[in-house]
Amino acid sequence: METVWKSVKSTLKQRVPSHSFNMWIEPLKVTQIDESNWVASCPNFFSKKRVEGLYGAMIKKALQHAVGQDCQISFIISNKNGRPENKAHHQFQLPLPSEKLPPRNGRLFRKDFTFDSFVVGGNNDFAYSASLALASRKESQRNGLFLLSKTGLGKSHLSQAIGNHILSTSPNDRVYYITAEDFSNEMVQAYRHDAIDKFKAKYRSQCDVLLLEDVHHLSGKERTQIELALTLDSLFESGKRIICSSCYLPADIPKLNDKLRSRLSCGLISTIDPPSFRTRVRILQRKARLNSYRFPEDILDYLAGELTDDVRQLESGLNGVAAKSSLLGMPINLSLAESIVKNIVRERKRITIEAIKKLVCTYYDVSIKDVMSRSRKQTFVRPRQMAMYLARNYTDAPLQSIGKSFNRYHATALHSINCIERGIKQNSSIKKQVGFFRQKLESGKF
Repeated sequence: METVWKSVKSTLKQRVPSHSFNMWIEPLKVTQIDESNWVASCPNFFSKKRVEGLYGAMIKKALQHAVGQDCQISFIISNKNGRPENKAHHQFQLPLPSEKLPPRNGRLFRKDFTFDSFVVGGNNDFAYSASLALASRKESQRNGLFLLSKTGLGKSHLSQAIGNHILSTSPNDRVYYITAEDFSNEMVQAYRHDAIDKFKAKYRSQCDVLLLEDVHHLSGKERTQIELALTLDSLFESGKRIICSSCYLPADIPKLNDKLRSRLSCGLISTIDPPSFRTRVRILQRKARLNSYRFPEDILDYLAGELTDDVRQLESGLNGVAAKSSLLGMPINLSLAESIVKNIVRERKRITIEAIKKLVCTYYDVSIKDVMSRSRKQTFVRPRQMAMYLARNYTDAPLQSIGKSFNRYHATALHSINCIERGIKQNSSIKKQVGFFRQKLESGKF
């Protein structure tokens, strides 16, 4: 039996990426019930689901080749001793009314952002494996992870999945989930109210897991960067887990001090790329099931082929088709799907930086020459920042190109984008202006 299984693993090792093999195949233990029935023991539920779904057929084929006859293999969850779990002894108990629940810090987790609901494909397989390994403590030598992707590709889902998994398996762990902007604002408030020592103690000695989103928003905030670097040092030295996320590599974030850049870079950096066509189809299938939508297969294929930007765009298309079908009593067919997709992708393809400049300058009653000048007058700075923000959100141009189109460096472009993002949260006037520009751009009336 051992010889057969070694042969199977040797075959699989040649076909499966090394990180995936080590994560999912290597931990499997097998037993043989009879000549045609084998059982593979998986260490946990997530392992069983992943192995069955992605590698089950491959393992079965390799096993049949190794034994030289048809056979079946089933997958079970084993305990730490390698024996199947007796579920009768592992009933979940609801918290008693008098039980003191662990504190929740920062933002709340979405209940649906779990590893089980995350659709895995070639674009995010490594990020998923690394996140689950850190959440499960499978690689004790690593306690830092940096998730890198553009907006809408799943880094927030994975960050929250880590938090949800840890709280479900270790409910006493103190898990903090915040954005870099929240961290900075909280620190400023601590200084204003003479509570900085309490703030430092909270993050350095009262935190077991830190989930920090959008670290690029700390660009130029020197005081916050120093405090965060010291906090990360303290957490790393204590063996605590740290998960950061950003749209940019630490090396590409401007105005970031060297100590914090080094600390962010020393963890495992994992990139999430845009999903492939087949992965987009699976995402749509999953979203349709969760919302109880009934979509013909060819419509899902059409949406996956046309909506290629990110997961949010896919979800927008799916919900749009379902809503129009329900409201107008129309069947879900290709004609209906085309009408929704046309509104989502047609106008975005027409939007250029030059078109955005013209729209913004008309609104603020300034010239394009003034916006591109070196002037720092507020009457020119605000339109310039707004145009850069819109260019980032409605074109595929990189920061360097956006900055160059306004005679600025990419660091200035990033700063401008951050200013508008903060303004949306703190200034109702800016929020209304952004809403106006979005409506114009998305409707094609510019």
